[in-house]
Amino acid sequence: MGAKDSLRILTIGNSFTDSLTFCFAEVVESAGCGLLFDRANHGGCELRRHWSYIEFEERDAVVRMYQEPRVKLRSILQREPWDIVTIQQASHESWNPDSYQPYASNIYAHVKKYAPQAEVVIQQTWAYRADDPRIMPGGAWGFDQTGMYERLTGAYRKLASELNLRVIPTGYAVQLARQEQPFHFKNYDPALLDSLHWPDLPQQAGSLVGRMWWCKDENGKLKIGRDTIHLNARGQYLQACVWFAFLYGRPASEITFVPDVIDNADAAFLRGIAQKAVDGFEQVVK
Repeated sequence: MGAKDSLRILTIGNSFTDSLTFCFAEVVESAGCGLLFDRANHGGCELRRHWSYIEFEERDAVVRMYQEPRVKLRSILQREPWDIVTIQQASHESWNPDSYQPYASNIYAHVKKYAPQAEVVIQQTWAYRADDPRIMPGGAWGFDQTGMYERLTGAYRKLASELNLRVIPTGYAVQLARQEQPFHFKNYDPALLDSLHWPDLPQQAGSLVGRMWWCKDENGKLKIGRDTIHLNARGQYLQACVWFAFLYGRPASEITFVPDVIDNADAAFLRGIAQKAVDGFEQVVK
Protein backbone atom coordinates (compact mmCIF):
# COMPACT_ATOMS: atom_id res chain seq x y z
CA MET A 1 0.00 0.00 0.00
CA GLY A 2 1.47 3.36 -1.06
CA ALA A 3 1.54 6.53 1.00
CA LYS A 4 -1.72 8.51 1.09
CA ASP A 5 -2.22 12.25 1.32
CA SER A 6 -5.93 12.13 2.12
CA LEU A 7 -8.49 9.50 3.12
CA ARG A 8 -12.23 9.12 3.65
CA ILE A 9 -12.69 6.76 6.61
CA LEU A 10 -15.91 5.30 8.02
CA THR A 11 -16.08 3.15 11.15
CA ILE A 12 -18.74 0.53 11.83
CA GLY A 13 -17.94 -0.03 15.47
CA ASN A 14 -18.54 1.16 19.00
CA SER A 15 -16.81 3.20 21.70
CA PHE A 16 -13.49 1.60 20.76
CA THR A 17 -13.57 3.69 17.57
CA ASP A 18 -15.38 6.66 19.15
CA SER A 19 -12.09 7.15 21.03
CA LEU A 20 -10.55 8.38 17.77
CA THR A 21 -12.50 11.63 18.15
CA PHE A 22 -10.01 12.66 20.86
CA CYS A 23 -7.21 13.58 18.46
CA PHE A 24 -7.16 11.53 15.23
CA ALA A 25 -8.08 14.57 13.12
CA GLU A 26 -5.37 16.67 14.77
CA VAL A 27 -2.77 13.90 14.33
CA VAL A 28 -3.56 13.61 10.62
CA GLU A 29 -3.63 17.37 10.07
CA SER A 30 -0.29 17.83 11.84
CA ALA A 31 1.31 15.48 9.30
CA GLY A 32 -0.02 17.60 6.44
CA CYS A 33 -2.67 15.08 5.36
CA GLY A 34 -6.41 15.30 4.78
CA LEU A 35 -9.17 13.34 6.51
CA LEU A 36 -12.92 12.92 6.20
CA PHE A 37 -13.90 10.81 9.21
CA ASP A 38 -17.37 9.53 10.06
CA ARG A 39 -18.80 6.92 12.40
CA ALA A 40 -21.61 4.39 12.22
CA ASN A 41 -21.14 3.28 15.81
CA HIS A 42 -23.29 2.03 18.68
CA GLY A 43 -21.91 1.81 22.19
CA GLY A 44 -20.87 -1.72 23.14
CA CYS A 45 -22.09 -3.02 19.80
CA GLU A 46 -21.06 -6.55 18.85
CA LEU A 47 -20.77 -7.73 15.26
CA ARG A 48 -23.88 -9.78 15.95
CA ARG A 49 -25.88 -6.70 16.93
CA HIS A 50 -24.61 -4.61 14.02
CA TRP A 51 -25.81 -7.32 11.66
CA SER A 52 -29.20 -7.49 13.40
CA TYR A 53 -29.60 -3.73 12.89
CA ILE A 54 -28.68 -4.05 9.21
CA GLU A 55 -31.15 -6.91 8.72
CA PHE A 56 -33.87 -4.88 10.44
CA GLU A 57 -33.17 -1.88 8.19
CA GLU A 58 -33.21 -3.97 5.04
CA ARG A 59 -36.50 -5.66 5.92
CA ASP A 60 -38.38 -2.45 6.68
CA ALA A 61 -38.20 0.69 4.54
CA VAL A 62 -39.02 2.90 7.53
CA VAL A 63 -36.37 1.57 9.93
CA ARG A 64 -33.17 3.57 10.33
CA MET A 65 -30.67 2.46 12.96
CA TYR A 66 -27.57 4.63 12.53
CA GLN A 67 -26.45 8.13 13.53
CA GLU A 68 -28.58 11.14 14.50
CA PRO A 69 -30.86 11.98 12.81
CA ARG A 70 -31.37 8.30 12.06
CA VAL A 71 -30.40 6.94 8.65
CA LYS A 72 -29.82 3.52 7.18
CA LEU A 73 -26.28 2.18 7.10
CA ARG A 74 -26.47 1.77 3.34
CA SER A 75 -27.22 5.48 3.02
CA ILE A 76 -24.07 6.26 5.01
CA LEU A 77 -22.08 3.87 2.83
CA GLN A 78 -23.35 5.66 -0.28
CA ARG A 79 -22.89 9.16 1.15
CA GLU A 80 -19.19 9.41 0.27
CA PRO A 81 -16.75 7.44 -1.89
CA TRP A 82 -15.18 5.92 1.22
CA ASP A 83 -11.57 4.77 0.93
CA ILE A 84 -11.63 2.80 4.18
CA VAL A 85 -14.45 1.16 6.16
CA THR A 86 -13.47 -0.45 9.45
CA ILE A 87 -15.13 -3.23 11.43
CA GLN A 88 -14.28 -4.80 14.80
CA GLN A 89 -15.74 -6.99 17.49
CA ALA A 90 -17.03 -5.58 20.77
CA SER A 91 -14.34 -5.93 23.40
CA HIS A 92 -16.32 -8.19 25.72
CA GLU A 93 -16.61 -10.77 22.93
CA SER A 94 -13.29 -10.08 21.21
CA TRP A 95 -11.58 -13.04 22.86
CA ASN A 96 -14.21 -15.52 21.65
CA PRO A 97 -13.58 -16.52 18.00
CA ASP A 98 -17.03 -18.14 17.78
CA SER A 99 -18.65 -14.71 18.22
CA TYR A 100 -17.34 -13.24 14.94
CA GLN A 101 -19.07 -15.25 12.26
CA PRO A 102 -21.25 -15.26 10.23
CA TYR A 103 -21.87 -11.63 11.25
CA ALA A 104 -18.56 -10.19 10.05
CA SER A 105 -18.92 -11.84 6.63
CA ASN A 106 -22.46 -10.52 6.31
CA ILE A 107 -21.41 -6.97 7.26
CA TYR A 108 -18.48 -7.19 4.84
CA ALA A 109 -20.81 -8.19 1.99
CA HIS A 110 -23.18 -5.32 2.87
CA VAL A 111 -20.34 -2.81 2.78
CA LYS A 112 -19.03 -4.07 -0.55
CA LYS A 113 -22.54 -3.94 -2.02
CA TYR A 114 -23.02 -0.25 -1.24
CA ALA A 115 -19.39 0.96 -1.13
CA PRO A 116 -17.58 -1.39 -3.53
CA GLN A 117 -14.59 0.94 -3.85
CA ALA A 118 -13.82 0.88 -0.12
CA GLU A 119 -11.17 -1.29 1.47
CA VAL A 120 -12.67 -3.02 4.49
CA VAL A 121 -10.16 -3.14 7.35
CA ILE A 122 -10.37 -4.75 10.79
CA GLN A 123 -9.36 -2.87 13.92
CA GLN A 124 -7.73 -5.17 16.46
CA THR A 125 -9.04 -4.05 19.84
CA TRP A 126 -7.05 -4.33 23.10
CA ALA A 127 -6.92 -6.24 26.36
CA TYR A 128 -8.48 -4.61 29.40
CA ARG A 129 -6.49 -3.00 32.20
CA ALA A 130 -5.18 -5.49 34.75
CA ASP A 131 -7.65 -4.32 37.44
CA ASP A 132 -10.73 -5.31 35.42
CA PRO A 133 -12.59 -7.83 37.62
CA ARG A 134 -13.13 -10.26 34.72
CA ILE A 135 -9.38 -10.78 34.21
CA MET A 136 -8.28 -10.53 37.84
CA PRO A 137 -7.35 -13.77 39.68
CA GLY A 138 -10.58 -15.68 40.19
CA GLY A 139 -12.32 -13.53 37.56
CA ALA A 140 -15.26 -14.74 35.50
CA TRP A 141 -13.26 -15.24 32.31
CA GLY A 142 -10.55 -17.42 33.80
CA PHE A 143 -7.57 -15.67 32.21
CA ASP A 144 -5.46 -12.57 32.80
CA GLN A 145 -4.59 -9.59 30.62
CA THR A 146 -2.04 -11.57 28.60
CA GLY A 147 -4.56 -14.33 28.10
CA MET A 148 -7.16 -11.87 26.87
CA TYR A 149 -4.67 -10.33 24.45
CA GLU A 150 -3.58 -13.71 23.07
CA ARG A 151 -7.17 -14.87 22.59
CA LEU A 152 -8.44 -11.70 20.92
CA THR A 153 -5.38 -11.56 18.66
CA GLY A 154 -5.98 -15.14 17.55
CA ALA A 155 -9.64 -14.36 16.87
CA TYR A 156 -8.83 -11.27 14.80
CA ARG A 157 -6.17 -13.12 12.82
CA LYS A 158 -8.65 -15.89 12.09
CA LEU A 159 -11.21 -13.37 10.82
CA ALA A 160 -8.59 -11.55 8.75
CA SER A 161 -7.63 -14.84 7.12
CA GLU A 162 -11.25 -15.78 6.40
CA LEU A 163 -12.06 -12.43 4.77
CA ASN A 164 -8.56 -11.65 3.43
CA LEU A 165 -8.45 -8.30 5.23
CA ARG A 166 -5.72 -6.18 6.78
CA VAL A 167 -5.71 -5.54 10.53
CA ILE A 168 -5.04 -2.19 12.22
CA PRO A 169 -2.86 -3.36 15.13
CA THR A 170 -4.19 -1.07 17.86
CA GLY A 171 -4.29 -3.86 20.42
CA TYR A 172 -0.73 -4.88 19.60
CA ALA A 173 0.45 -1.30 20.07
CA VAL A 174 -1.22 -1.11 23.49
CA GLN A 175 0.42 -4.38 24.52
CA LEU A 176 3.82 -3.26 23.22
CA ALA A 177 3.59 0.02 25.10
CA ARG A 178 2.69 -1.84 28.28
CA GLN A 179 5.81 -3.96 27.90
CA GLU A 180 8.30 -1.32 26.78
CA GLN A 181 7.36 1.85 28.63
CA PRO A 182 9.78 2.98 31.35
CA PHE A 183 7.05 2.95 34.02
CA HIS A 184 4.29 0.38 34.42
CA PHE A 185 0.77 0.34 35.79
CA LYS A 186 0.83 -1.45 39.12
CA ASN A 187 -2.30 -3.29 40.11
CA TYR A 188 -3.74 -2.82 43.58
CA ASP A 189 -5.78 -4.77 46.09
CA PRO A 190 -9.47 -4.13 45.24
CA ALA A 191 -10.10 -3.67 48.96
CA LEU A 192 -8.12 -0.44 48.71
CA LEU A 193 -11.08 1.20 46.97
CA ASP A 194 -13.15 0.92 50.17
CA SER A 195 -10.45 2.50 52.35
CA LEU A 196 -9.69 5.62 50.34
CA HIS A 197 -11.25 9.05 50.93
CA TRP A 198 -11.69 11.93 48.51
CA PRO A 199 -9.58 13.04 46.68
CA ASP A 200 -7.21 10.05 46.92
CA LEU A 201 -7.16 7.44 44.15
CA PRO A 202 -5.04 4.34 43.50
CA GLN A 203 -1.89 4.90 41.47
CA GLN A 204 -2.62 4.79 37.73
CA ALA A 205 0.72 5.85 36.26
CA GLY A 206 1.68 3.86 33.20
CA SER A 207 -1.86 2.97 32.14
CA LEU A 208 -3.04 3.39 28.57
CA VAL A 209 -6.46 1.92 29.30
CA GLY A 210 -8.81 3.03 32.04
CA ARG A 211 -9.31 5.84 34.50
CA MET A 212 -10.78 6.49 37.95
CA TRP A 213 -12.76 9.38 39.40
CA TRP A 214 -14.90 10.35 42.35
CA CYS A 215 -18.68 10.45 41.89
CA LYS A 216 -21.84 10.11 43.94
CA ASP A 217 -23.95 6.95 44.17
CA GLU A 218 -27.75 6.93 44.16
CA ASN A 219 -27.75 7.84 47.86
CA GLY A 220 -25.47 10.83 47.40
CA LYS A 221 -22.45 9.10 48.92
CA LEU A 222 -19.07 9.66 47.26
CA LYS A 223 -17.53 6.60 45.67
CA ILE A 224 -14.75 5.84 43.20
CA GLY A 225 -15.90 5.34 39.63
CA ARG A 226 -13.76 3.02 37.55
CA ASP A 227 -13.36 2.41 33.79
CA THR A 228 -11.01 -0.48 33.06
CA ILE A 229 -11.72 -1.01 29.36
CA HIS A 230 -11.56 2.26 27.38
CA LEU A 231 -8.42 4.04 26.26
CA ASN A 232 -7.40 7.05 28.31
CA ALA A 233 -5.62 10.05 26.77
CA ARG A 234 -2.32 8.20 26.36
CA GLY A 235 -4.07 5.26 24.75
CA GLN A 236 -6.18 7.47 22.50
CA TYR A 237 -3.09 9.26 21.24
CA LEU A 238 -1.39 5.93 20.60
CA GLN A 239 -4.47 4.68 18.73
CA ALA A 240 -4.56 7.80 16.54
CA CYS A 241 -0.86 7.41 15.70
CA VAL A 242 -1.34 3.73 14.81
CA TRP A 243 -4.28 4.52 12.54
CA PHE A 244 -2.32 7.28 10.82
CA ALA A 245 0.82 5.21 10.23
CA PHE A 246 -1.17 2.16 9.12
CA LEU A 247 -3.85 3.70 6.91
CA TYR A 248 -1.82 6.54 5.39
CA GLY A 249 1.30 4.43 4.94
CA ARG A 250 3.40 7.23 6.34
CA PRO A 251 5.87 7.20 9.24
CA ALA A 252 4.50 8.16 12.62
CA SER A 253 7.49 10.48 12.92
CA GLU A 254 5.63 12.88 10.59
CA ILE A 255 3.12 13.53 13.37
CA THR A 256 3.80 16.77 15.22
CA PHE A 257 0.60 17.14 17.26
CA VAL A 258 0.86 16.42 20.99
CA PRO A 259 -2.21 16.75 23.27
CA ASP A 260 -1.82 19.17 26.18
CA VAL A 261 -2.28 16.35 28.70
CA ILE A 262 0.61 14.24 27.35
CA ASP A 263 4.28 14.92 28.04
CA ASN A 264 6.31 15.56 24.88
CA ALA A 265 8.80 12.79 25.65
CA ASP A 266 5.97 10.34 26.33
CA ALA A 267 4.29 11.37 23.07
CA ALA A 268 7.53 10.62 21.20
CA PHE A 269 7.65 7.22 22.89
CA LEU A 270 4.05 6.49 21.89
CA ARG A 271 4.68 7.52 18.28
CA GLY A 272 7.64 5.13 18.23
CA ILE A 273 5.50 2.32 19.62
CA ALA A 274 2.82 3.03 17.00
CA GLN A 275 5.38 2.67 14.22
CA LYS A 276 6.86 -0.46 15.78
CA ALA A 277 3.39 -2.02 16.01
CA VAL A 278 2.54 -1.18 12.40
CA ASP A 279 5.88 -2.53 11.16
CA GLY A 280 5.91 -5.59 13.39
CA PHE A 281 2.36 -6.94 13.30
CA GLU A 282 2.25 -9.88 10.92
CA GLN A 283 -0.58 -9.41 8.44
CA VAL A 284 -2.30 -12.35 6.76
CA VAL A 285 -2.78 -10.18 3.65
CA LYS A 286 0.47 -9.57 1.80
